[in-house]
Amino acid sequence: MCGIAGWADFGRDLTPERATLQAMTDALAKRGVDDQGLWLRGHIGLGHTRTAIIDVAGGAQPLAVEEDGSTIAVIVYNGEVYNFKQLRTELRARGHEFRTRSDTEVVLRSYLEWGSDCAKRLEGIFAFAIWDVRREELFLARDRLGVKPLFYTRLPDGILFGSEPKALLANPLVRPAVTLDGLRELFATAKTPGRAVFRDMQAVLPGHSLTVGRDGVVDRTYWALEARPHTDDIKGTIAHVRELLEDIVLRELEADVPLCTALSGGLDSSAITAIAAKWRWKLDGERVRTFVTTFDTYAQNFQPDDVRFSPDEPYAAEMARHISSDHVRIMLNTRDLMDPRTRLEVLLAQDMPTTLGDMDTSNYLTSREIKTHSTVALAGEVADEIFGGYNWMFVPELLNAGTFPWTANELRQPGSPRGQGRGLFDQGLMRKLDMEGFYADHYSQALAEVPHQEGEDAEERQMRSVSYVTLTRWLPMLLDRDDRLSMAHGLELRVPYADHRLVEYMYNTPWMFKTFDGREKSILRAAVRDLVPGTVLDRKKSPWPVTQDPAYTRMLHGELTALINDPSSPALPLLDVDAIRHTLEEPSDRSNEWISRMHIEMTLQFNTWMRQYNVELEI
Repeated sequence: MCGIAGWADFGRDLTPERATLQAMTDALAKRGVDDQGLWLRGHIGLGHTRTAIIDVAGGAQPLAVEEDGSTIAVIVYNGEVYNFKQLRTELRARGHEFRTRSDTEVVLRSYLEWGSDCAKRLEGIFAFAIWDVRREELFLARDRLGVKPLFYTRLPDGILFGSEPKALLANPLVRPAVTLDGLRELFATAKTPGRAVFRDMQAVLPGHSLTVGRDGVVDRTYWALEARPHTDDIKGTIAHVRELLEDIVLRELEADVPLCTALSGGLDSSAITAIAAKWRWKLDGERVRTFVTTFDTYAQNFQPDDVRFSPDEPYAAEMARHISSDHVRIMLNTRDLMDPRTRLEVLLAQDMPTTLGDMDTSNYLTSREIKTHSTVALAGEVADEIFGGYNWMFVPELLNAGTFPWTANELRQPGSPRGQGRGLFDQGLMRKLDMEGFYADHYSQALAEVPHQEGEDAEERQMRSVSYVTLTRWLPMLLDRDDRLSMAHGLELRVPYADHRLVEYMYNTPWMFKTFDGREKSILRAAVRDLVPGTVLDRKKSPWPVTQDPAYTRMLHGELTALINDPSSPALPLLDVDAIRHTLEEPSDRSNEWISRMHIEMTLQFNTWMRQYNVELEI
């Protein structure tokens, strides 16, 4: 995986701006730990940081193609195209010659052959930019689900782009300004497609491409979810899902560097790991390496909360024994989670504060540890979204709330009556933001986009809508988080369940099939029943763990006290000091402490973010 950055300006010569382009590229150095390169000529500058995965020796970027001794196109690319070998064979038959084994060159040659339609032929996770020298045009594209990020800022005569906002902020043309809309995106758990937190930035939409020329920017859709008839019965559906998973995992095992799986001991990651283990043994005679994260004494002293019913470690260990994996147990402690430098690095990796606190920190530390062993990790993300795994998908009150069901669920939590992460902010500010109104309007807009089939009954229509808004408004938040926290260490995280063939198929699978055994994720459970132990198959969904050590909460309280006692705290004018004092005097109930903690985590991170990024609030 890599970081890409660039600058196109048709109104000026960018050759004197090498230092600025270098600064934009340097901002992404952690995404690419193996190499770095620039290409600067006339109206265009491209930067790249590389974590080598395929063709380690020959895949350096920016990568140029020449014809008759002259450069005709240059690419900077982040991602993996899993069908690159098939495309290379097809392109060779059409007369293209290759000088590397990399998928990067296949992407560039695909553009030269098919132009802006090339993205339709690429299967994988990617974000890339190609400068077409002959046409003097810049072509940007992002994968179908938006697994790989790509931000941009429009200029009067061109564009800036980068894998992360920090690359754009490294250019003096972009200010760290944040409006009310930006704050809404920051606090929201239902994201607006294409909108960024910073005022002058946007994100290339998933399944879209941009062509930037002297006449402006053309935005094209090359992929979108469609409603199609589902012709398979339940047995055929299960068989097809298994067939797809076998093919997807096999393709995603392609790498010239060490590869592993992230194994939580839940159904999703266990299914991927079992199939990976089978293929690795069959093809290479090697055991797959697996990783699980836990905290010291967590499994022994675990206390269930409202969404976590069991610790991961015992189930992951059982799964590892079942497939005879090379299993690694990552042990974190409270001191790791409380380390100020680490918590700052987590914030800097994401370019914004979040409510997730130690969940983000432990995820970040997990990626750091995995990277010491492997450069690629397969993960179980996206299964809940496509197979129907979230608890709020089964609560009529939430489904009929007139808003995103997960945001309605936030308000029902005992520790979050004002909404997730918003409880300690000034209520005047919250009234300005009107998050409930924002969610309601956003939800109506999302529902208007949903592709339906004629003749759907009421339940099927509702659950198709829930599936759509989950994939387009909830999932982007998780994918962005996963990318940032893994790529902060140059670790490539692959998400087999995000394969568009599987997403399309499951989007059109009837809800009654998805719950045919009366449980969540019925199809997935049935599809891998022969590969996964019964205890893991029947385990109730449990999200990423949170620390249950009260010392962590005491640390947060200490930092919160220091914040409100420091007149120079930039966030102080935006906070509800009375609510903060109440929180400090009456800590939340132990069973829901992690939910209440989200308000503190967001408040502390928001203050640090304003200081670190010199945020200019326009509210």
